[in-house]
Amino acid sequence: MNSAATATATIPFATILGENSTGVEVIFQLLCKEFQQSTKASEQNCHDVARRITTEVYRICQESKRIQASGTVESSAMTLARYRLQQCLRYYQLGSNRGRVELHSTLSAIVYRYINPPQRQLSYQGRLTIIEDFLQSFYLEALNAFRRENQLGTTYRPQTLLELSEYMAFTERYGKRRIPLPGRQQQLIILRAQTFSQQQPPETSVDIEQAAEGSNNEADGSWEEPAIHQLRSTMATQAEPEPEEDTLRSVVVTELMNYLEQRQQSDCADYFSLRLQDLSAQEIESILGLTPRQRDYLQQRFKYHLIRFALLHRWELVHEWLEASLHTNLGLTPQQWQVYTAQLDNKQRSLLELKQQGQADEKIAKTLGLSMAQLQKRWFKILEQAWEIRNSLVSGSGASTHE
Repeated sequence: MNSAATATATIPFATILGENSTGVEVIFQLLCKEFQQSTKASEQNCHDVARRITTEVYRICQESKRIQASGTVESSAMTLARYRLQQCLRYYQLGSNRGRVELHSTLSAIVYRYINPPQRQLSYQGRLTIIEDFLQSFYLEALNAFRRENQLGTTYRPQTLLELSEYMAFTERYGKRRIPLPGRQQQLIILRAQTFSQQQPPETSVDIEQAAEGSNNEADGSWEEPAIHQLRSTMATQAEPEPEEDTLRSVVVTELMNYLEQRQQSDCADYFSLRLQDLSAQEIESILGLTPRQRDYLQQRFKYHLIRFALLHRWELVHEWLEASLHTNLGLTPQQWQVYTAQLDNKQRSLLELKQQGQADEKIAKTLGLSMAQLQKRWFKILEQAWEIRNSLVSGSGASTHE
């Protein structure tokens, strides 16, 4: 175990926090018990992580003027502790590989719109490469912040799955911290992304691509630094391929962001970015400076574009991600498929059959005597009907979590 962590673990809570309260011990014992019941980590490992979380929670409560003024410090501390517990266990349950993918996908979606180097017209893949490079530096910053805020040594790094889960949960929160600016607040990771983007000279693209491929520049030893080496071993995806569903999710998110930007719907993209962070309606209104009515209008406009994207613009990608492709009868059960096809008229049924045969749209349009616009309109309606059946309460499961 790291020596700094051991030293911290032996100091009484009252000394660490300057707080002589039974609430501290109650929260610590709660976290210890939950970690021991929900993970396979050792007792000492659960003890160390629980102690760090408890210390952080009470530090936040002590520094928050709002919490101090509320008179409900103990209640606020318990709420914060449970939230951090749930975050940590969520990453633990995802596991090392999928947890990294989830964290990377979440942070990539937040910064996607803000990675825009000056005088550069980036392709989709080019922007992903820049984001990859930015996040590697951000993970290192988060690791240093984690060491600093938990009074850990400069050589500390996560060794167990529980410690890695604790660090990934911290990194997500660290990126989403709101920094007060004149007249508004902005998330820390967005500020970092904007600065990083502005600092990119035009000629760095080749170096970044080489770095993404893992090659080293002998003239620059920065990639050989132990901290970078350690970060890559901790956070970079292992040799085994990423789960296909996680890869598709990331592609769908970035493609939808592209779609909204191309249609000059930047406010919808902002709304989507905040929705990805599971923020409440009130929090979204506060960040975007909207009234409830304006936020509701923006939500409806976003929903319109989302449906167009999912049922027309990139329907094949979205349905592949939802496991509702043509090869699987649009995700319908045999009984639902029978009901669904019975609702279609003859031209719709013919169109569906030709699509299932893999024929090109131009050939289908010619066969059915339709213009391309008519074909797209009919196909949109066909997919929409299947979408409604999948998400109807009649199906017994309610709306899909994906859709």
